[in-house]
Amino acid sequence: MNKGGKYIFGMSLIREDGSVQFPTQAVTEYRIAEEGKVYLFTGSKSTGGFCVTRRGLLLPSKLGKILEETPALRDYTEKQGNFIPYKGRSYCWTEITQSGQITLTEGMMAFLNITPGMKLLSIRSSDIAFTMGAKGPLLEKAAHFEGEIPLFS
Repeated sequence: MNKGGKYIFGMSLIREDGSVQFPTQAVTEYRIAEEGKVYLFTGSKSTGGFCVTRRGLLLPSKLGKILEETPALRDYTEKQGNFIPYKGRSYCWTEITQSGQITLTEGMMAFLNITPGMKLLSIRSSDIAFTMGAKGPLLEKAAHFEGEIPLFS
């Protein structure tokens, strides 16, 4: 949206049934659907929403300690969608379709402070995860952006 700023993949609508389709480019770039499961973790205070990664990206990274120290998360034995707090953020796992769609339960949405009908801004965060932002300056900027931001619904 501006030179040198964060890269935006698009926007994703949270459908009434809680399903969210991630932008195609994010699905491809992060190969996010290849394991059939993803980790969601709480976004920053300013952007809200959640970040998305998978075990193959997270485990070998400097943040891999999260999975080493929470084997129920690493091994997917924790109940799907149940957030576990770890050093200031909370993490859960959920299934993902091959096309890059997840379904958020009412409990997950309440925990993340998001609701059906909201549009989440998909932002490249790092080489480990992308963010599905729900609020803040980037979303305000996107709302006033003159160009086209693709909507995935």
